[in-house]
Amino acid sequence: MGPAPHRCAEQLATATTRPSRSPRPSTAWPPPSATSPPRPVPSPPTPGAPPPPWPPRHHRPHTTAGLRRQPALRERHLLATTTDSLQALFAQPRCALGVFVPAGLHPARAERHQLAQIARAGADLFEIGLAHHDAGLDGPVIQAAYRRALSRGNVLARALRAVEHAAGLRPTVVMTYWDPVSRHGPERLARLLADAGAVGAMVVDLPDDQAERWQAAAKAANLSTPRLVPRHLADTGLATVAAGASGWLYAPASTAPTGYRGPLDVPALADFTTRLRTASPLPVVSGVGISTPALAERVAPLVDAVVIGTPVVRALMTAPEQAPALTAAFAQALNPYATTETRG
Repeated sequence: MGPAPHRCAEQLATATTRPSRSPRPSTAWPPPSATSPPRPVPSPPTPGAPPPPWPPRHHRPHTTAGLRRQPALRERHLLATTTDSLQALFAQPRCALGVFVPAGLHPARAERHQLAQIARAGADLFEIGLAHHDAGLDGPVIQAAYRRALSRGNVLARALRAVEHAAGLRPTVVMTYWDPVSRHGPERLARLLADAGAVGAMVVDLPDDQAERWQAAAKAANLSTPRLVPRHLADTGLATVAAGASGWLYAPASTAPTGYRGPLDVPALADFTTRLRTASPLPVVSGVGISTPALAERVAPLVDAVVIGTPVVRALMTAPEQAPALTAAFAQALNPYATTETRG
């Protein structure tokens, strides 16, 4: 979907759609019949084994190699690839699994291995976090991960490398705060992320007075612009946010910062997702507070994808080898009849 890694590094050094989908049914995945054969339980992937391609996905990051000298053709191709990969993902008759990974937490080689193993374990979508020193919507685990990434330096360069590798495995969206977008320049950052292979970027604290500029910059770069929608918004405000979004709408499962580990008010989340679907045909994604596979299973019938962050980040911070098994447990909770082989 973009130039080779050294190309993005060169750009970094020198540079001074909307998919539609019918609402998900409000029922959970049907149980197997009495005569159904037993389904194998996902197991942690074999270390070093590369993730095989997922057949329904149309995301092919290397197919633009011959298009770099044809801007108009490349632009059409990128737009189609962005749309196709997200449409293919959300068209599946199950709730997809997104995994949030902060960029730059580990050296590049280790990070590539971790991303490959998480994909192999059942992730359908990557959210790559751009480290920020004032991550006010995040809890202590992700804030600590960001501090570690910041201490390693070259934050944007490391993020672009992470995006390039993740995008070769699964559709990849960058998660960021407005301050980094403003410092790097919305237009420049959007181009860099798109060239690295991202299909979208979500600015979690996007100011209302900057929304139009960011949406224009992202559209010019063929990036989708998912929007995080606060639960407290009135219908008029919700409609305004939804009108400026593409890719999906993000409905937090909890109103607490990321890393919340308490009970979830699932009926309230159900009411909120109903409001979102009334306001927009975009898919609805949920995260924040979905701390266990059991909670993910409860939320799954309401949304098109569940995103897990803190549980995986905690593992990556302390015992990275546990992250694939943890991902597999959430993947099985969302689709208990799938195996890592069929979802890889």
